[in-house]
Amino acid sequence: QVQLVESGGGLVQAGGSLRLSCAASGKIFSINGMAWYRQAPGKQRELVAAITSGGIANYVDSVKGRFTISRDNAKNTVYLQMTSLKPEDTAVYYCNADLSWIDDYARENALNAWGQGTLVTVSS
Repeated sequence: QVQLVESGGGLVQAGGSLRLSCAASGKIFSINGMAWYRQAPGKQRELVAAITSGGIANYVDSVKGRFTISRDNAKNTVYLQMTSLKPEDTAVYYCNADLSWIDDYARENALNAWGQGTLVTVSS
């Protein structure tokens, strides 16, 4: 009933930039927090950045000053602008959203949804 679809990953040289997008679709009633996580090979998934429905953002220390999270509530979309990329930023990036959606019986349901992931590779 609800999908999160990411786009914007790819291969970039160190020092370069990429912008990730994640659009939520389906019978969405409301979206609260949205976030980006990443998982590098052999490592645990980590929270990269999060943003509240009111636009308050938080970042993991390793990306502060380089990454910017933003959202367009009208489009149910969250973005991650990544600059000054480093090889250690290489990972699969996943978007996440705390949302509610309406089922076929007009009931509101809570859901913590994940996207399928998009690969970001930063070459040195």
